[in-house]
Amino acid sequence: MTKVFVSHPRDKLAHYFGDKAATALQAIAEVRFNPGNADLPAAELSALAHDCEVIIAYRQTPGTEALFAALPRLQAFVRCAIDIRNIDVPAASRHGVLVTQASAGFIASVAEWIVGVMIDLSRHISASTALYHAGRPVTPVMGRELRGATLGVIGYGQISRYLCDLVLAFGMRIVVHDPYTATGRAELPQRDLLPLLQGADYVVCLAAATAATENLMNAETFAAMKPGAFFVNASRGNLVDEAALLRALDEGRIAGCAMDVGRAPDQMPSPALAAHPRVIATPHIGGLTPPAVEHQALETVAQVAELRQGRIPAGAVNAPHALRWQRSLAPAA
Repeated sequence: MTKVFVSHPRDKLAHYFGDKAATALQAIAEVRFNPGNADLPAAELSALAHDCEVIIAYRQTPGTEALFAALPRLQAFVRCAIDIRNIDVPAASRHGVLVTQASAGFIASVAEWIVGVMIDLSRHISASTALYHAGRPVTPVMGRELRGATLGVIGYGQISRYLCDLVLAFGMRIVVHDPYTATGRAELPQRDLLPLLQGADYVVCLAAATAATENLMNAETFAAMKPGAFFVNASRGNLVDEAALLRALDEGRIAGCAMDVGRAPDQMPSPALAAHPRVIATPHIGGLTPPAVEHQALETVAQVAELRQGRIPAGAVNAPHALRWQRSLAPAA
């Protein structure tokens, strides 16, 4: 039976993999789990998974050249999410290890989080609640409606498409910036980045984290935002120059910010920004709902099942280089 190592820390397993996926995986493979609550460095992981054909990787599990070299029996490094930046894919290919990723199961979950924080920012809900909890006087503050406001969306991927339909139902206007993807919809006009920032009441960052989008939101782009606008980051902390964002908040150039991601470890919001009085920060929970987690975890189980049946699974990113898996299929001489 195929031997599989699941690298999720024990205290993260229920939230980021789940009992249903674990049970399904154990029905088709001999499964070993991370025994502790810490992320595993490469040396410890290689010792624990020394005889495994498959590793199902948590987001803090590095897929490095040293790891692939140390595990000659490893055939597949299966990422239980869409983000594979923790994996050195060229190194995996050099060692004949297949890399796979899950598809996005968190589209609705993240889009709903964005709508929630836009309303929260607009109506001072978290700020008022914190004052009440602290036993301090609370003064009513005039809020804003989403209806009639303009949403600027940076990046037009799957979450953006779903989000746009949600906010259209609220009566918002939408402009989109994505130099690579056309919306194809008259109600979703596309703009260059600076004009979008100048006209949007809410700016939502949903672009992918790449070399081209590193610090996309910086001193220049925050300065271009409409005075009194809100900024929301539900993508990755890599897209934001955090010092520039902090200055924009301190100087009142933007009214507030909501973030579910940042440059702190494990993609968390940075503490200095999260503590700012005009910031709503959450600990990377945008995609943390049972349907979202289950979708991706069960997809990794299906990928393991496909490999056992001699088929390259959907989600493979370097299939032509899966030489170790291909050799395992060859009949014995």
